[in-house]
Amino acid sequence: MSDEPPANTIVAPLPGAPRRGAVAFIFVTILLDMFALGLILPILPKLVESFVNNDTARAAEIFGLFGTAWALMQFVFSPVLGGLSDRFGRRPVVLLSNLGLALDYVLMALAPSLTWLFIGRVISGITSASVSTAFAYIADVTPPEQRAATFGKIGVAFGAGFILGPAVGGLLGGMDPRLPFWVAAGLSFANTLYGLLILPESLPEDRRSPFHWKSANPLGALRLLGSDRVLTGLSVVNFLAQVAHVVLPSTFVLYATYRYGWDATTVGLTLAMVGVCSMAVQGLAIGPIVKRLGERRALLLGLFSGAAGFLIYGAAPTGPLFWLGIPVMSLWGVAGAATQALTTQLVAPDQQGQLQGATSSVQSVSQMLGPFLFTLTFAYFIGASAPFKLPGAPFLLAGLLLLLALLLAMRTLATRTKSER
Repeated sequence: MSDEPPANTIVAPLPGAPRRGAVAFIFVTILLDMFALGLILPILPKLVESFVNNDTARAAEIFGLFGTAWALMQFVFSPVLGGLSDRFGRRPVVLLSNLGLALDYVLMALAPSLTWLFIGRVISGITSASVSTAFAYIADVTPPEQRAATFGKIGVAFGAGFILGPAVGGLLGGMDPRLPFWVAAGLSFANTLYGLLILPESLPEDRRSPFHWKSANPLGALRLLGSDRVLTGLSVVNFLAQVAHVVLPSTFVLYATYRYGWDATTVGLTLAMVGVCSMAVQGLAIGPIVKRLGERRALLLGLFSGAAGFLIYGAAPTGPLFWLGIPVMSLWGVAGAATQALTTQLVAPDQQGQLQGATSSVQSVSQMLGPFLFTLTFAYFIGASAPFKLPGAPFLLAGLLLLLALLLAMRTLATRTKSER
């Protein structure tokens, strides 16, 4: 690791680094990734359910196992890919990720059994590093004071992908449950070709750091997060938020079909509504909110909004009332951009890949715990042994986790304020 800038030094990107054009390239890369992911989101849980004779509780348990296996691969391999991106550049890691996703979608499209679906998720977990590498890419080319707004703009790609992806995936899944996987594979192959021909490198050779297995293993990568007290606190906040977020991909489809009787098309359109609100916040609101409130208060606002949104989701007795929580929940996106901006300011330029790898490891741990936590909670509260029926219990639990994250964030940011005086 380079010893030029200390870990807590705020360093501007290189003067000659590609900025607006590079951000546009990364925007398109993430947009295609998220659209492909959105295509299969309404279908994958139901495909799992079809293999277990449409037993919703059993499907929830198996889907939780799938999510945990995927997260375990991310935990092990994200620091490796982060270290490789610091050594060889961001571009090859993004290309590898896109190709891996394409192969994964092909495998799932052909999967004749749950075993093959499981293998597909393992492959995806190993290769899916484009988003974390993309954040390192943005940190390479964006001044520290502009990162929250830029991360927000990149977040528009997430929203845009989830506007069209789930809606199209729901419609295609109504025709053939395997069709969304083939379309997703085609998009990921196209994304690989796009990156191969167009995507520029963001990390100059003179700013790269040697690759060390000591820092590339999960435990070694996490040491970076413990190198600064504020960074440690923000990492724990991020962990709690990531655990809470897992409730959406792990239980939403099963919850919506069980409680509200929605079909794949309604689920897809609801996810598209989530995408519209998310895109509006990420593209239009984060910049002004951070400029007016600052990154610290923006983080607190985002966490509070997420907790309130989960409360609405879990308590809503009808579908239309559930929809009322979507715009409230979308403000949670402010917290993610603010956290990313604050943490990237606490490490050196040649540590951005390592930081994103470590952050991905934190996220992976949350995704190992979250699927079991929420799917088993859901299965228990809709099962025969439950003392009372409470299908919204997973969302209420997620809301409590965000309230805990809010309290910790307040304490951590107060500590940083004192240290700056």
